[in-house]
Amino acid sequence: MKRDKQKVVDEVWDDERVSSFLHRAPPDLPGDPDFHVLLFAYRSMRAGDFARFLDFYVEAGRDVTAKNGDGESMAHYLSHHAMAGPYINLLEAAAARSGQ
Repeated sequence: MKRDKQKVVDEVWDDERVSSFLHRAPPDLPGDPDFHVLLFAYRSMRAGDFARFLDFYVEAGRDVTAKNGDGESMAHYLSHHAMAGPYINLLEAAAARSGQ
């Protein structure tokens, strides 16, 4: 982290901020744009906020099982991340709730 940047802790993520990630323009990368929206949310949110995001995401009809350019779902992609267990569980539960 740059010396001129202060670490932010206990930042408040209200519903408006969490749901705003639904409207992020995904980068022009291979794969389903929904995958990239999930990836951005994962990289930006704590697990509790990500859980709330997934409620908005599923309600909006987005695809929890969307694939990246390598054909991996977000849950599979995260299986390579040591600390991603809670996020994978949330993704699997959201997929089950949405019938995906």
